[in-house]
Amino acid sequence: MFCRNNFRVLGGLILLIQLFTFASAQGTTSKWLTLDGFSPLVVARGGFSGLFPDSSAMAYQIAIGTSVPDLVLWCDVQLSKDGVGICFPDIKLDNSSAIPDIFPNNGSNTYDVNGVKTDGYFALDFTFETLSTIPLVQGIYSRSPAFNGMSTIQSVEDVFMQNEPAGFWLNVQNNEFYSQHNLSMRTFIINASQNITITHVSSPDAGFLQGLVRPLAGNRQTRTKLIFRFLEKDETEPSTNQTYDSLLKNLTMIKSFAAGILVPKSYIWPLDASSYLLPHTSLVDDAHKIGLEVFAADFANDVPIAYNYSYNPVNEYLNFIDNGDFSVDGVLSDFPITPSEAIDCFAHLGKNASAQAAPLVISHNGASGDFPGCTDLAYKQAITDGAEVIDCQVQMSKDGVPFCLSSANLMNNTDATQFRNLMSTVKEIQPAAGLFTFSLDWADIQGLTPAITSPYSGSLLLRNPKNRNAGKIMSLADFLDLARNSSSLSRVLIKIENAQYLALKQGMSIIDTVLDALDEAGYNSTTAKKVMIQSTSSSVLKAIKGSNYELVYEVDEIISGTDNDTISEIKTFADSVVLDRKSILPFNADGFLENMTDVVPRFQALKLPVYVQVLMNEFTSIPFDAFSDPIVQINTFAAAANVDGVITDFPKTAASYKRNLCLKMKELPTYMTPVQPGGLLAVVGPGPAAPPTPLLTEEDVEQPPLPAVVPVSDASAPTTAPGTTKNSQHKVAVSALLSLLSLTAAAAVLF
Repeated sequence: MFCRNNFRVLGGLILLIQLFTFASAQGTTSKWLTLDGFSPLVVARGGFSGLFPDSSAMAYQIAIGTSVPDLVLWCDVQLSKDGVGICFPDIKLDNSSAIPDIFPNNGSNTYDVNGVKTDGYFALDFTFETLSTIPLVQGIYSRSPAFNGMSTIQSVEDVFMQNEPAGFWLNVQNNEFYSQHNLSMRTFIINASQNITITHVSSPDAGFLQGLVRPLAGNRQTRTKLIFRFLEKDETEPSTNQTYDSLLKNLTMIKSFAAGILVPKSYIWPLDASSYLLPHTSLVDDAHKIGLEVFAADFANDVPIAYNYSYNPVNEYLNFIDNGDFSVDGVLSDFPITPSEAIDCFAHLGKNASAQAAPLVISHNGASGDFPGCTDLAYKQAITDGAEVIDCQVQMSKDGVPFCLSSANLMNNTDATQFRNLMSTVKEIQPAAGLFTFSLDWADIQGLTPAITSPYSGSLLLRNPKNRNAGKIMSLADFLDLARNSSSLSRVLIKIENAQYLALKQGMSIIDTVLDALDEAGYNSTTAKKVMIQSTSSSVLKAIKGSNYELVYEVDEIISGTDNDTISEIKTFADSVVLDRKSILPFNADGFLENMTDVVPRFQALKLPVYVQVLMNEFTSIPFDAFSDPIVQINTFAAAANVDGVITDFPKTAASYKRNLCLKMKELPTYMTPVQPGGLLAVVGPGPAAPPTPLLTEEDVEQPPLPAVVPVSDASAPTTAPGTTKNSQHKVAVSALLSLLSLTAAAAVLF
């Protein structure tokens, strides 16, 4: 099961590291509020343990290959039966290695660990010779197991020698346990310091660190810093028998033996019960005043963070290193690429930094990652966040008022339960019953409470719960006024769908309504903002062809490619296209990117710009190749796929990417180099094949002209859903019937 092809793994490692350039920016010393004035350190916990097995050769090598040059590698030290130090994340070997599979019937033991009887496999029961054959696996089960078994347990010295890191941090978590079994962590650390350069030694055991002051901290040749590690506040420190909370009030005592402290990030920025930030504590300032460095722990891209950060981990790091009040002296991360970006590319950016990249930032229902989509607050936030284009998906009320909402079914995005009796089935729009906008007058719709959409609520990743019902639904007229009065916007995007159904069944011309609204708002003048009109219907765009507006064709399915004839056909009615992100960068069922398609260069070759949708910040939406980092994902679409614009629920993230300082460097640093699609797949091998995606053909885009608007009576209202009350009479005007009969062929085309 765990047989390894060393040649294959080594080749994969070389290939993966070649995906990155090894140039990097140095942090400046003048702007940092760290203790020494230099940029904070990035400490890679077990290497790049957010994706690869903790403490594996691959994890350490990829961490160095994708992070800042002064990266510090972290090693949790355990001791073997013969006293050899190994790098392994836990005192038990069970979760992060394959040892239970290799020794299923023997080797397990029971020990007292910090007063708790603990069953499992322990390093001290095996010689290093045996341990060095044990494959490492991903110990956090929510992470990919694809790299399991590709590396074996390594000694501390081997990790250092093979990587020669700028900094090497040894963490000793269970000194007392090993002492009870006649193994000395102190002796191991002192001896190791004679052979390798150890820059930091940390422990939650104050007595252990005090015993290292003279041999390490007092030795000018080693220059090792001793760091006292705080655990949870109610836990007890073993040598003083005090809680860590009480020790927090006695930093002067800690300064007597340590150069710094390592604390959970909640010690600095605590959260309330709803996972929103509370005001920061004074810990960093207090420690700096007495000369103690402060390192913050527990950073990972693939766990929920405070809602204030909008699921962008770069924002979290910036709050610890560039908040205007203080900066921690280092961060301990499972994903070292992200703090590397934060420190060198995004810190000290300033609100007025100019854009360094080309992709247009287009909102998706406004800033719908932070507020209910298509509300006044979502649009205002998108403008504040730096969107260059805000979008309105136009819906029609029963009395003909156009307004912005992401779905024609009000049950998808509002709390409209009081109108359940008006639910109906409209198969032209969706197979299930719904409460459709054209069943309510605008006055009723205005009174509805909007609801935020959380596409990954199944993974417990909710969007901004405090504002889940904030804001008001906007009419198209109000939307256009808001956009017109914003100096930072360059364009507005109007989306038109369901035009044929509205014309045939509701007696409404949504196209004429939109064009009239644009005229009335002054968007037909040469000095007005540019207007983009988007639709999945070529018939809609053909009906508007000849206007001064940019017509955007949305390909509403995931495609694997297309041909020039099809693109030429699209060019007859559209000026640009919108593609699903998987049509550009497909990824398999295991979440790994496959090879990039050629659709973007094909469209661009025929002068059709390409906008990609929909980019989100939630880590579950991001392929593993992008390291659960929305900045890496955007950078790959911008710099590798060369898209012309990104459509996103989180415009602030895309706007900050465009302004980041690394993009103007002559040589891009490793952490701002786009990932190579298919690079990780070459290492792990092909996984389960994704369902085949079709080619886009001329037949897919060709549609007949839109029918004329058919005046309708109440008899043409949608079929009332079972269990609800009909709100119409069973009569149809003769003229309407004749019109419908003459348009039977057209009515068969659904949008």
